[in-house]
Amino acid sequence: MRCIVTAGPTFEPLDAVRRLTNFSTGRLGCELANFLSDRGHETTLLLGQPATYPGPQRARQITTFTTTADLRARLQALAARPVDALFHAAAVSDFGFGKVWHRSAQGEMTELKAGKFGTRQGALLAELVPTPKIIAELRQWFPGARIVGWKYEVDGTREAAVRLARRQLAECRTDACVANGPAYGPGFGLVTADGPAAHFATRPALFAALESYCAPMEDGR
Repeated sequence: MRCIVTAGPTFEPLDAVRRLTNFSTGRLGCELANFLSDRGHETTLLLGQPATYPGPQRARQITTFTTTADLRARLQALAARPVDALFHAAAVSDFGFGKVWHRSAQGEMTELKAGKFGTRQGALLAELVPTPKIIAELRQWFPGARIVGWKYEVDGTREAAVRLARRQLAECRTDACVANGPAYGPGFGLVTADGPAAHFATRPALFAALESYCAPMEDGR
């Protein structure tokens, strides 16, 4: 198979030196890319620049990305060539910065435009705006690929996490979604549109199931 794996966090700049990101290490995506590469699949890994996972990276091609817009552009560029399976495990930032204001001691608001926002200016108020959902566009860019998304949930129950994964399938027209995180609990749930969620206790078991699920697409081209 010709595979793309996204892994690790994006970041969104506040000013010329500061940025907003998340706690994703990139481990799961890197390990999935290693598994696919070791199994003989032609694998491209798109890895977030802030990823901290120190393990090996054995994908044939490894490219780093920075912001959500940068990841979006790199995926669009890869859509120009045939792709059998896309595993979107990257933790894309849900928010970016909009306008930023300085609030004086008298309560006056001054919008800040560029450069480095000085700490001596006092309190800053920053507007957070949602970033575009890359996963919602993947079907348009990769119409013939098996597309697997991720749903990491912190709050709620396993059943609720699975329901949210199913909603992702319907809204984004993906083929499968991996549910995990504190809400799901230990292990991983592989959710598809054509059956009940399958549970996998370990990463290797999940990776093998993902390979098996996506491999038939290769024969159907």
